[in-house]
Amino acid sequence: MSSALNNWAVHSLTGLIALSGSLAFAIVAADAENPTLPPPAQERVDFEKEVKPIFAAHCIKCHGPEKQKGEFRLDRRESALKGGENHAPDIRPGHSAESPLIRFVSGAVPDMKMPQKGEPLTVEEIGLLRAWIDQGANWPENARVAEEKHWSLKPVSRPSIPPSANRKWQQRNAIDAFILAKLSDKRLLPSPEADRRTLIRRLYFDLVGLPPSPEQVRAFEQDKRPDAYEKLVDTLLTSPHYGERWARHWLDVVRFAETTGFEVNTPRPNAWPYRDYVIQAFNDDKPYDRFIVEQIAGDVFGEDSATGFLVAGPDDKVKSPDPVLTANQRADELHDMVSTTSSAFLGLTVGCARCHNHKFDPIPQTDYYAIRAVFEGVQHGDRKMKSADREAKEKELANRRQRLGEIDAKLAKFEPLAQADMVDTNYLRGPVHPRRNVERFTPVAANKLRFTIDKTTDAEPCIDELEVYTAEPQPRNVALASLGTKPSASSVYPNSDIHRIEHLNDGKYGNSRSWISNERSKGWVELQFPETVTINRVVWARDREQKFTDRLATEYRIEVALGSNDWRRVASSADREKYVAGRKQKPDVGLHGLTSAQAGELKKLTNERAEQEARITELTQAPTIYGGTFSAPAATHRLQRGDPMQEREIVAPGALSVIPVKFNPSAQKNIQARVETLNENQQRRLALASWITDPANPLTARVMANRLWQNHFGEGLVTTPSDFGVNGARPSHPELLDWLAAEFMQPTVKAQGTHAWSIKQIQRLIVTSATYRQGSDSRKESLAVDAGSRLLWRFPPRRLEAEPIRDLILAVSGKLDLRMGGPGFSFFEPNDNYVRVYTPKKEFGPSDYRRMVYGTVVRQRPDGVFGVFDCPDGGQIAPKRTRSTTPLQALNLLNSGFMMQQARFLAERLEKEAGKDVKAQVRRAFALALQREPERDELTAATKLIGEQGLSIFCRALLNANEFVYVF
Repeated sequence: MSSALNNWAVHSLTGLIALSGSLAFAIVAADAENPTLPPPAQERVDFEKEVKPIFAAHCIKCHGPEKQKGEFRLDRRESALKGGENHAPDIRPGHSAESPLIRFVSGAVPDMKMPQKGEPLTVEEIGLLRAWIDQGANWPENARVAEEKHWSLKPVSRPSIPPSANRKWQQRNAIDAFILAKLSDKRLLPSPEADRRTLIRRLYFDLVGLPPSPEQVRAFEQDKRPDAYEKLVDTLLTSPHYGERWARHWLDVVRFAETTGFEVNTPRPNAWPYRDYVIQAFNDDKPYDRFIVEQIAGDVFGEDSATGFLVAGPDDKVKSPDPVLTANQRADELHDMVSTTSSAFLGLTVGCARCHNHKFDPIPQTDYYAIRAVFEGVQHGDRKMKSADREAKEKELANRRQRLGEIDAKLAKFEPLAQADMVDTNYLRGPVHPRRNVERFTPVAANKLRFTIDKTTDAEPCIDELEVYTAEPQPRNVALASLGTKPSASSVYPNSDIHRIEHLNDGKYGNSRSWISNERSKGWVELQFPETVTINRVVWARDREQKFTDRLATEYRIEVALGSNDWRRVASSADREKYVAGRKQKPDVGLHGLTSAQAGELKKLTNERAEQEARITELTQAPTIYGGTFSAPAATHRLQRGDPMQEREIVAPGALSVIPVKFNPSAQKNIQARVETLNENQQRRLALASWITDPANPLTARVMANRLWQNHFGEGLVTTPSDFGVNGARPSHPELLDWLAAEFMQPTVKAQGTHAWSIKQIQRLIVTSATYRQGSDSRKESLAVDAGSRLLWRFPPRRLEAEPIRDLILAVSGKLDLRMGGPGFSFFEPNDNYVRVYTPKKEFGPSDYRRMVYGTVVRQRPDGVFGVFDCPDGGQIAPKRTRSTTPLQALNLLNSGFMMQQARFLAERLEKEAGKDVKAQVRRAFALALQREPERDELTAATKLIGEQGLSIFCRALLNANEFVYVF
């Protein structure tokens, strides 16, 4: 049809060619005389600067002063040139192709591939070694090779910015100087700047994950201001949709999902606040060091939702009665926390040291268990969130409770006296109520009180709080345990953490803090006061929170005593109206026998009481977050071979010994905690967070700067973003990475003040660079040298991920719902099976049209339509998504019910906005979907297709165009 409406098969072929880029490089770069060997470098090689670092990084561990495999020693000139156990030289000056060293490191001898463990040498490194040998293997006298500290563990330094190497290319910041220096080394030229339509589309998808409107594209193309591009960048960085785009990248890194995983895979309905926290953190440009601290110890600062990070991974809910299996399950939970924390923030595979010392990186097994000790008191589960304005709310709560007490004292005079012995039966009090019941009687001296229940609405009786008030101008609740009153009962509901006798008088309301008898429909509770008091009122309820109405006492008596057996009845249910389940009944006092003035005062007090009680309920019912529960940490033992049944010595909480930063549980960094005293659990987690964010830690800034780079260019400067260890890749531009890391930690002046660790500042540097603004056109001569565009001689084109593809489709069809935050929508049919079966929806409505970041993430079961676009399954971290090209992708975009529905919606939009003129419809469609005008042949082909197949078919074709789902 056209270049825009091309066949998905072409798309597939393009993807396969891209995937084979490294192979193409190897073929092009091969030595003509020795096709299995990379060619030697062309420049003069310096041993100290270029050869010695290669030997130190890759060879000395096995061929140095401490170990000489094959009797070959490579740290000294004499032994290196002498050779190994066969006494034949491994380095043959002037003849690199014949030198065994070169054949071993290049893999030309499969059985002798070197190094045997760790990262192989790159083509460039082998080329340097070949050139050095061919140039005579010059090795200065007394030059020694020592095992070099791995590059990522060296302190971050701020390298000098390279001088300009190409004055024809307009460099815009330091990034361009570093990129150009590498390009010049390879004799490559950068590409010209892309046109404005390409740039605005690229920026929108990169920064907010949404398409620009045709009007926004037109305005940018016509904007002649010299800083128009920078102003567009600033607009997008301050958009609320920026956080939605960049939060998704982070959620991949930390394996976030909203189900438990494993066989039952049940939902976590309270996991979404962590997702919203991440979105808001990116929108606020929260300093990255603070972002880290809050995810590890957010409960210290009133950011409870942030600790969803700790328990974002899978959790086996089917616990085993076998103590061995149970211990292994717990060990796996803690392993997940250790592994994710270290990979997300440090870019190290600390989890590999669970059973033994790390095979490649300098991480002893004891370091693994030191970090595990930090999380020993963390458990999976929900907990109540503490709001950021907690102190203000606690003050308000205290004031309102005091006012409620004053109102109750005034209401007491209107409450009829309980007729304990039915002396006067002319007036019956209202029936009992689940929420609140008041028993007022003539003042009486007592040192104990008993509440006996003879009948309930059903099941065992329950009381959530029993209050007893003194007959004083300012009544006191003398039932409180905090005042020394001791509760007892006829029986207690067995094996329950929430239904306990001590909950009877702990001052806390609700079913979760209540007493339940273990006798059907009856039971008694007793309060022993610390001294004799004069009382005249008892208040009790089934559930002050009004969530439960069962187990309500309907027949009861209240007695008091001074001696051991001189019980005296002061109130009972005998003078109450009969309780009828389901009948609406307010727990208010009656108007019996009151004057109009008294009735008016009563009504005013009753209304105010209801308002105060409602606000108190609102203040005490904090939202719930799946953010883990915290308890005093148990001792952590090193486990022999990682086996929980083989405990060895106790390991104290700590961090990685290879990093020269002190782990100090007593230090609170320079961050003001929202609590005065930290418990041990909090101290440990805050200490680890402080250790990670210490500017002297060489990993933290490098790892995050690399993640930002990766998500702008499709590939990081380090291609293994969560592994900066020996087995990870080396940076393509090490000086640039260090410059970015140093810049990241540098304080930046912003409108709201000066702070370091600004994510947006690094992104602004990246996207305003000339490197980022390049066009994406390929050049044959450049592809021959750098097929993967790793040196960035052009902007690397790439397909969008699943989330922006779905959002783009909804935006173009006109159905995208941009509501932010809150519980998400589901891609699956509802079900409540014990073992969840997730069946993809076949029909979609307005509730499903939000951005995909708000779709509930089901572990092990990605969305049925867009999951095939390499969505991670939430079972493990996904620091870098794969980019596959499969038939299912094409089929889902062409034939799924969702796509056909959205194509119809787009057709309806075109008819509404462009009228009946077919050419106008095509032009509007191209403007919405591709942000450009159709070319002449595209307009002709599209018009013909609409005439033959209809507007909806044309819309389906447009939504399947390569150009639609690619960023160039």
